Amino acid sequence: MLYWIGSYFESFFGPLRLLTSHLFLGGLSVILCWSLTYLLLPRLAAKLPRDRGRQHAVQSAAAAGKPTGAGVIFISIFTLVELIVLPATLQSLMIICLTFFAMLSGWLDDKAVHSWSEYKKGLIDLILAAVAATVLCQGQAAEVWLPFTKTTLTVPPPVFIAFGTLLIWTAINSTNCTDGVDGLSGTLCAIAFTSLGGLLYFVLGHKEISTYLLLPHVQDGAVWGIMAFSMVGTIMGYLWYNANPSSLLMGDAGSRALGFLLGVFVIKSGNPFTIFIVSAVLLVNGGTGLVKVALLRFFKIGIFRTVRFPLHDHVRHNKGWSNTQVLVRFALVQVMITMVMLVLLIKVR
Repeated sequence: MLYWIGSYFESFFGPLRLLTSHLFLGGLSVILCWSLTYLLLPRLAAKLPRDRGRQHAVQSAAAAGKPTGAGVIFISIFTLVELIVLPATLQSLMIICLTFFAMLSGWLDDKAVHSWSEYKKGLIDLILAAVAATVLCQGQAAEVWLPFTKTTLTVPPPVFIAFGTLLIWTAINSTNCTDGVDGLSGTLCAIAFTSLGGLLYFVLGHKEISTYLLLPHVQDGAVWGIMAFSMVGTIMGYLWYNANPSSLLMGDAGSRALGFLLGVFVIKSGNPFTIFIVSAVLLVNGGTGLVKVALLRFFKIGIFRTVRFPLHDHVRHNKGWSNTQVLVRFALVQVMITMVMLVLLIKVR
């Protein structure tokens, strides 16, 4: 909205051309997302449902009774700010709406008297992921760049939608499974969104830089970069209250929306292998557990029998790590992986 106001009225009042600057709008969006989340969360926390505690989770009693579903507040703030500030395209607007629906599905589960079944939640996630992959595909073959080579791969729409759906679904559920330690899921998502935002805005979204690095140029990369950085601002506002010991929890309303956006940003980067770099810890911590359960439940194949998943439960229960140790060590590992591998991914071709 602001971008169009600046475009139409800058001829009448020169300073309004500032509203056509992606850098200015990005900074404004981050500040608004952070400040509104910081200010509104404590004021609205009393209206949130109370956490029931996760069955079989380590230290689940500590979370029981805390306000949960805070995602309904900060994802709504993110949605509203982006609709006002983002120089949006039709595709990005549709993804913003789908992110809101992902939050809404999680919120309905958070406030339900009895938790939804795994299959019901998984099916809803699958539908949202499929719709998002279709929106991102736009009915056209997609160009995918591969790690450590100049070669690009042209992927036909059906294959793109199938693998895009799987990637987004995996990101949603890995993020959701990681939301069991104060600050952990939010911090790991903030690291991932910062990395993806930088890649989309400053590298892939910049024609000269992407050409120099022999990477495909993403014409609307700046738009997606602004969205990623804005979500980082939103998460920072939330983490102020989710720091150990937390006073509120994001619930499925937050984790499912964050995971959804994570998958979308990875697909927009044009390299699906990016997810293993920017969210390796998320995948190992939560995603490996999904594989373990699926193999055991559907194929009667047991793996990692001595390891408890999510992995944060294993290190707390078996290794005696505190919540703070889990958060700091997991975050440090992810930062190191991102710093080293992202540079190699971009530069070594």
